[in-house]
Amino acid sequence: MVFGHEGKVVSVHQLEHQQIYPHAGWVEHNPMEIWEHTQHVIKATLEKNSIAPKDIAAIGVTNQRETTIVWDKNTGKPYGNAIVWQCTRTKDICDTLAKDGGQNRFHPKVGLPLTTYFSGPKIKWVLDNIPGARTAAEKGDAIFGNIDTWEIWWLTGGPGGGVHVTDVTNASRTMLMNLKTLEWDQEILDILGIPRQMLPEIRPSSDQKIYGYTLQD
Repeated sequence: MVFGHEGKVVSVHQLEHQQIYPHAGWVEHNPMEIWEHTQHVIKATLEKNSIAPKDIAAIGVTNQRETTIVWDKNTGKPYGNAIVWQCTRTKDICDTLAKDGGQNRFHPKVGLPLTTYFSGPKIKWVLDNIPGARTAAEKGDAIFGNIDTWEIWWLTGGPGGGVHVTDVTNASRTMLMNLKTLEWDQEILDILGIPRQMLPEIRPSSDQKIYGYTLQD
């Protein structure tokens, strides 16, 4: 959607992406399809009303938050499909973690219960089950993001120097951000076995500094 300075919609376009159900209770999206559709939708929205790219003052991203992607920062290739927020494949991980401290084990720090919705257990699942993912994450080559991070990374250059960043609202739904410090909680990362270097920088939604610039094309 393109808005004018008065907040009115100037132009809009949309595409649906495929819902993937590989097993009962599992839900996935294709990250590359999402990125390809994003590019198409942006161009189509501008073309509908003959809007020049130079006339766009700023770009904002909205997303379903918990959906999880891990990808190679050198190539942009994902380690499997995105694990969508309603996917329940991490139930065993959550149940195991809850044996020590209950479902609210991390609640005092992150404000969330141990359930399959949130990104932390999904990241652990990828690292534990996708060949090469953990090794690459420990080397700093595999990085994580929700859809906002994935889109911003590609929009700002992808493998050629894309910005690896998220905002507080998305980070708060990973089950990994400490609500007092607004930083990734190292104790929880250690418990889940998630290398800190694979996580994006957390920035305020209202940060006066922009996150990055889009590529010319």
